[in-house]
Formats: sequence, structure tokens, C-alpha cells
Amino acid sequence: MRSGSRNDKRGCKTRERIFLASNTRGDGYCYALCTKGLNKFQIYLRKCGGGQDSVLEKNIENPDDIEFWDENGELKQNLLIKGNNLVALHSLAERLAGKVKLIYIDPPYNTGNDGFSYFDRFNHASWLTFMKNRLEAARELLRDDGVIFVQCDDNEQAYLKVLMDEIFERENFIGMFMWMKTSTPPSLSRNIRKKLEYLLCFKKNEIDKLNGGIVSGGDMPLLNTGNKIITLNFPPNTVRFNIKDGIYNIGLKDRIELVEKLEILNGVNKNNLIIKGPFKWTQETLNKELNNGTLFIIKGEKFAIRYERLGDRIKVPSNLISKTECDVGTNEDAKKELTLLFGHNIFAYPKPENLIKYIIETATNPGDIVLDYHLGSGTTAAVAHKMGRRWIGVEQMDYIDTIAKERLKKVIAGEQGGISKNVNWHGGGDFVYFELKTFNGYFLDEIEKATSKETLKKIYNDMKRSAFLKFFFDPDDFENEESENGKKYAQLTLVEQKERLKGVLDMNHIYLNEGNYDETVHTISELDKSLTAKFYGEK
Repeated sequence: MRSGSRNDKRGCKTRERIFLASNTRGDGYCYALCTKGLNKFQIYLRKCGGGQDSVLEKNIENPDDIEFWDENGELKQNLLIKGNNLVALHSLAERLAGKVKLIYIDPPYNTGNDGFSYFDRFNHASWLTFMKNRLEAARELLRDDGVIFVQCDDNEQAYLKVLMDEIFERENFIGMFMWMKTSTPPSLSRNIRKKLEYLLCFKKNEIDKLNGGIVSGGDMPLLNTGNKIITLNFPPNTVRFNIKDGIYNIGLKDRIELVEKLEILNGVNKNNLIIKGPFKWTQETLNKELNNGTLFIIKGEKFAIRYERLGDRIKVPSNLISKTECDVGTNEDAKKELTLLFGHNIFAYPKPENLIKYIIETATNPGDIVLDYHLGSGTTAAVAHKMGRRWIGVEQMDYIDTIAKERLKKVIAGEQGGISKNVNWHGGGDFVYFELKTFNGYFLDEIEKATSKETLKKIYNDMKRSAFLKFFFDPDDFENEESENGKKYAQLTLVEQKERLKGVLDMNHIYLNEGNYDETVHTISELDKSLTAKFYGEK
């Protein structure tokens, strides 16, 4: 499918976006999802001894100039990729299936104000198909302990949850986070003033738990109402008491039953403390905790026992992400961040860096791979870079060159906006940029750029010779059949001719399959062939 050219969700005037959907049938769809040829390889790194604006842009001129993978087959490079994200996901799976720790995406919301407003007939079902294809491909990239966050608003949230239940399985749903996106919602809203957006979080299989931050000290209840009633046995001198020394007889003490007579001496249990109740732990777990030095305390005569682990511990994250809850900013803060970087606000609905930092901290460690295949302005990649994670960003639109790439160059140079001061960021690192090699996409771009019918005629003749056209295309019918306004192709306006030409291109062949280099007259260099093969791990 192809959409018309309008302002997208990010507030950018763009060329048209190509959407691949699973309503395509037959070999064409399979062809679309094969690994693609790659080209326009560049590497960006900080100049030695340089400061701000000291990033070196270097064309890769020899396959030996770069190694994508280490000796264990792990990704060494940060990757910025221009191309359709569905196609890119399937190409990445060749080497990165089961390697990605975290996926975060902020896809179009299908509200009429975002990327899908390009195509007014892109309805609810088509949006879900769009999401389904990409989420299925993305799941294959996740590690077994991988996690995905998908941001959305209330327009599609409920439907998206059901879709993700199907793809990731309902038991792998971790929770729905709510982000306070604004402190000043529109006062003229027709129904409600919306302050929140949602992040649906799923795991692929098993994870220990999400990291909501580190806390020190503090005791926690061992009781958990609703749990199975079990008996725990605490050896002498392992429980501290804030009640009087003395003898305590067996019996029910509120929710806990004292099974055997207890003597407290000098604030600790002189004999074994044996109690029965709805506890969180088994005796086996209790024994391990005792061996690890965990402390136990009873503060009152209800015998509500509590425990305190030594050292720091990880707390479970809150499902409310806000300034007051976890020091995460709003859309307004994000706009200020981009304005500081570029001199003006370049996206309508950017996400603040500390929102992405919060998400990355919940599920990853330094060195893990973070993927965002709706990269937009590049916030995810920028934050992952500053936090020492490897990252992969995919974006189809041309602003990848003017916004995301430029932003990441500033990150390497050591820009001090966003989370930089918080994580002590001073620049460094590098990233590799490349594009999916276009096939029919070349003709789409040429059609877009054409300013006269004469130029368009040359493109049409070139298409007949070397483009991959729809199976029903016949030149005589195409040129002589009258359109709805009763005009033949030659009589149409320039704009109308452009739309007719786009309509005969097979959208499943937007990009060139890796290895099928003889299918196009448009050159792909021997260097790009070698680098493509090296990326996919071929000799």
C-alpha cells in the first residue's frame, strides 16, 4: 500500500510512506521478506581529541575496514538503518534472532493526527494488520528473557492488548504502564482532557523481574494474605522482637498462630520460633535467606513478622510514570530538548529522554541490545548510546538523515542535553549507517521528483524495461484505457500520471533481494555486495 504526502505524527512534511501488509498473497510477500541488499555504508565516530561538532563521517571503502560481529557472533556495532521497518526486521533476523534484550516502539496511533493520516482510508483493521506483521517479526529478534514496550494512546490500546496477547501469549503480559504525557492537556477537548499515554509491556518467555530502581534498607512483610497456610521454623537467636521479654504461650495471634511456647530473652528468641500463617516463603526459602544474613523482626504482639535483606535491593517499578513518581518529563520537556539540539522544535509529539531512560533501566544492563524500529527523531538510540547499550534504529522516512542521524552525531560529540548530565555523558562511541537497497523504490523516488511529463515518459519507458510490475500490467491497456474522468494516460495531468505509474509498481519489490543483483539495471557496487555479505555472515 502507498499513502499520500502529508504532515505525519511528528509534524514533519514528508514524502509518501510505503506500508507492506499481509493481505498480499503468493510469492510476492515472501519475496518482500527475504534478506535485502544493503548500500550507502557509513561510519560515524568522534575525532580524537575533538569536542562538540567533532564527529568524523567516514565512507567504508574496504570490507576489512569494519567488523559487524565479534568472534562469538555478537553484534559489535550500533546500527542506524534506513528502510521499511517490516523488511528490515526480517533482514535483521538473519543474524540477530534471539539477540535483542529490549524493544521499544512508539508507532503511529491511527488517530487521524499521525503517520496514518497520510492515507485516510487506512482503517482500524489495516492498522492492526500493520502492527501484527511487525510485532510477529520483532518477537523473533527478542532474547528468551527479552521485553517489549509498545507505546499507544486510548484510541487503539484495548485492541492492541488483545493482538499482543495473541502474539506474545497472555501469560507473558507484564503490565500496562501509564505515562503522564502533559501537565497542560487541551482545555477545549470535546470529551475528556487526556493527560496519559500507555505502554503495553510483554516478556518473550521468562525474566526475573523488571528493575524499578535500587533501594537500601527497609523491612518487608513476610505475610501475604491469600497465600497457602504454612509453618515456618526460625532457629534460636534469629528473630528480633520489639515486645517485652518473657514467655509467650501457643495460640492465634491475629493472622499468625504460635505453634509452640516461645521465650524471648534480651529481645531475641531463646528457643525455636515456630509459627503458622499465609507466608510468602517456604521453609526451604527461609533457610536460604537465613544463610544469606537476612534479618527478621517482630514489632508487636500480633507477631506480624517482617524481613530485611542486607545491602541494596531492586524494587518493582510503578505503573505510573510521571515527574512526581519517577522524575520522568512530558512532551513539553521533550520539545525543549529538541529545541536545544536543533534550534527549533522539529517533532510534534517527541518523547523525553528520561522516559526512554526509565524504560531501558527496567529491562537491560550495559552492553544489551536495544531496538526501536519506529525511530523517529532518534530518542531511543540517543539514550541507549549514552547509557552504554548497543542499539539498532530503523526509520523509513527521509528525516532519518536530517534529524535522527544529526542527533546521534551530536550525541557522539558529547551534547549535554536530555539525560547527559544525569548519566555523566561526555561523548564517544560510534555507529554504522546503511540503507536497504531499493529496486522498485528507485522508480517511486524518480516519479516523485519528476517535474514534467517528458521526464515521466522516460521513467515509464525505464520501468517497462527493468521495474518489477504488477502481474496484470499490459502497456497497451495502460496507455489506452480511459480513467474515471474519460481521459487516456497521455491526457492526464502530471499529478494524475504519477499516481497511475505508482499504481503498476509491485510494492513487494520495493527493495532488492540480497544476491539477486542481476535483476536490476541500477548498479550496486562490488563493495556494497561484499559488505552486505559480511553483514549477513557470508564468506
